[in-house]
Amino acid sequence: MDVEITGLEKRFGSTVALRLQELVIESGETFGLVGSNGAGKTTFLRLALDLLRPSSGGVLVDGHEVTRSFGWKASTGSYLDESFLIEFLTADEYLAFVGGAYGFSPRECLEMLKPYQAFYPEETFGETKLYIREMSVGNRKKIGIIASMFMAPRLLILDEPFANLDPRSQIRLKALLRTLNENMGTTMIISSHDLLHVTDVCKRIAILERGEIVKDMNTSEGTLIDLQKYFSAEAV
Repeated sequence: MDVEITGLEKRFGSTVALRLQELVIESGETFGLVGSNGAGKTTFLRLALDLLRPSSGGVLVDGHEVTRSFGWKASTGSYLDESFLIEFLTADEYLAFVGGAYGFSPRECLEMLKPYQAFYPEETFGETKLYIREMSVGNRKKIGIIASMFMAPRLLILDEPFANLDPRSQIRLKALLRTLNENMGTTMIISSHDLLHVTDVCKRIAILERGEIVKDMNTSEGTLIDLQKYFSAEAV
């Protein structure tokens, strides 16, 4: 699924939080978004998911305006924060609920969850007991990320997926993301403060500052160093 931005602007009162004149993310592309706090990254993701309405312009997914169509939602997975979770459910109940929304039976969900068991080794899928509210911050995040991925979406949108994860889980997540992209051709938009992980996963990275893209580059061997230099110079 491709994503196209045209004249997108979001204002909160007199403050412009985001202003993107033109941006195209091709189908199958892994697109990373980096920037300082308050740069507009999460605002962009929420606009792309129709969780916020733009002040002007729009977001098109496969040529369809997200505020006027619904078909794209059946092929999109996302996890931005804990508001996506249902804390009084167990992992099994929540994942079955999410899978059901995409038209899968509980048995089908369990089968599709098998590749994700190593990412959440704390409980066995099909036998989970803990309520989501009883889990650690990292494990809650794992369940949210799994819920966004296990049905093999054509478009995946994640906000800070590596934060609060232990090193082993970060490595496993990167492997899962690569597999999903390579095997299914999933388009990915990943916002992250972790420059190392985002350059490992994404083949294209954009820097967002004050609501505008100031740099858009294809990932190469020198991209991580270039990003580190950019933010180091900004900090001086």
